[in-house]
Amino acid sequence: MKLINQNIEIDGIDKTILRALMADARTPVLEIARQVGISGAAIHQRLRKLEKSGIISGSKFVINPKVLGYTTMAFIGIYLDKAMSNPDAVKQLKKIPEVLECHYTTGNWSIFIKILCKDNEHLMQLLNKNIQSIPGVSRTETFISLAQQIDRQISL
Repeated sequence: MKLINQNIEIDGIDKTILRALMADARTPVLEIARQVGISGAAIHQRLRKLEKSGIISGSKFVINPKVLGYTTMAFIGIYLDKAMSNPDAVKQLKKIPEVLECHYTTGNWSIFIKILCKDNEHLMQLLNKNIQSIPGVSRTETFISLAQQIDRQISL
C-alpha cells in the first residue's frame, strides 16, 4: 500500500484480501492467507494497515428487511423553505428509524432520503406525520422503488 497524491494505492495482495472480505466478511483470515500464499499474521498486519488508512471502515451483517415485513423502499426529495433549515431538518430525520440514508444535494431538492416502510400505508403515515411536519419542509416528492436491480460496492 502506497500513498500517491493523497490517494492510497493498494497492491494485488491487498486487493485479494479486500475482495475476499467484500464477498463474505466472515471469511477466516487463515483461509484468505492460504488463497494469497502468505501467513495469517501478514494478513492481520495488512488488515490493520487498511483499517488505519481508512480503506476499511468496519464490517456489518446485512439484515433482509423483507423477512421483517418491510417491503416498500422509497426515495424522497425534500424541499426546504431555506437552506439554513437543513441542520434542523436532518436532526429531525435522524429521529425517524425508517430513514436509512440522508443526502444534502444539488438540484431541485435540498435533501434526498432513502426510507424503508412496511407498506404504502406506512409510507403515507411517515410522509404526513413525520416528514412533512418537520419545520422548514415546504414539500416533498416521493419515488417508490419497484425493484433494486443493482446492489454493489466499488470494484477493486
